[in-house]
Amino acid sequence: AEVRLSRRRWVVLLLFSSYSLCNAFQWIQYGSINNVFVRFYEVSAFAIDWLSMSYMLTYIPLLFPVAWLLDKRGLRLIALAGSALNAVGAWVKLGSLKPHLFPITVLGQVICALAQVFILGMPSRIASVWFGSHEVSTACSIAVFGNQLGIAVGFLVPPVLIPNVEDVEKLAYHISIMYFMTAGVASALFILVIIVFQEKPPNPPSRAQALIQSRPPAEYSYVQSILRLLHNANFLLLMVSYGLNVGCFYALSTLLNRVVIQHYPGEEVNAGRIGLTIILSGMVGALISGIWLDRTKAYKQTTLAIYIMSLVGMIVYTFTLSLGHLWVVFITAGVLGFFMTGYLPLGFEFAAELTYPESEGTSSGLLNVSAQIFGIAFTISQGQIMDHFGTKAGNLFLCSFLFLGTVMTAFIKADLRRQQANLENEQT
Repeated sequence: AEVRLSRRRWVVLLLFSSYSLCNAFQWIQYGSINNVFVRFYEVSAFAIDWLSMSYMLTYIPLLFPVAWLLDKRGLRLIALAGSALNAVGAWVKLGSLKPHLFPITVLGQVICALAQVFILGMPSRIASVWFGSHEVSTACSIAVFGNQLGIAVGFLVPPVLIPNVEDVEKLAYHISIMYFMTAGVASALFILVIIVFQEKPPNPPSRAQALIQSRPPAEYSYVQSILRLLHNANFLLLMVSYGLNVGCFYALSTLLNRVVIQHYPGEEVNAGRIGLTIILSGMVGALISGIWLDRTKAYKQTTLAIYIMSLVGMIVYTFTLSLGHLWVVFITAGVLGFFMTGYLPLGFEFAAELTYPESEGTSSGLLNVSAQIFGIAFTISQGQIMDHFGTKAGNLFLCSFLFLGTVMTAFIKADLRRQQANLENEQT
């Protein structure tokens, strides 16, 4: 098949990033003002933490059915399902504007968590199907960029829209504004997906993609693909180390409001801004790392360097949190976010290289399952450690696992199969 790039590829990427943004916003919108929702719904802080952890828990059993659906039915169906569930979940939450209606909020959040299953594994697949070999890592970074921007907005907007007022009726009014805005945006994006989103471009964008598209469907077995991935030692090392890093990020994001309020009482808005700083600097890191990978193809070296800096950033953040200066926390959190969030697209792209010609949806999905499992374990464990031993002990707990992940990353061999396939086809 003739290799040619489609102009529509940037529109598809932007649309995916947008509804991924909306879904990520709904993940963190409760955690960023944990104490306000605890008072409004009259539940424990742990119950509000579970609204965030429901995203992680839902993903684990549903990854394999959704990854199978992605391979059998393609990108368009997955995009429609993800954006539709995201809009439905947002509208359901509008039915929970009374303190006793917390179960309705849980239902809406679980529907949004279902939508996330159709979103998280898509970046590397969209990048491979729509983008050329010289821009695939940048495209994957931009796709992840949308999700991270959603988390950033989730840290910034709720503390501004929902002030910590005593009057429950006023609180309900402010919460309703946030719910209405989210539902409206999610519905508009769903309509755009119906109109704009296509399965794949008319021509394959790279030699590696042309090879995959020319393969007869009978040759592909989903179960065999998973078994081959689980026998790939380099991929297994990456899967566990990716889970450790991203699991730490999930715990850090979910518990950030509690950590900051404990050291700086009454600073809910600044807690959100610190979260925003982590994500914005991470988005810059993700974009830079994607462009760097496209130019150098130094997957192993870049991944290891970013992992080491994530560990260093976490240690510095841990020991400067209690100094009593918020501006110091902003700086250290920003540095931590640059490396820790910047690691996300690196993991997806490194996995696609190590596992070619297996489906990118399957390899990304397994990375995300690892991240969700560690995310739940770390969030619960760090929360308990903080309650009994303080925030420093909780953060040191995360540092120990980042160190383990750094060691595991050092043992991964750079078996870049996708790059090799592109080179061999160009020579042929």
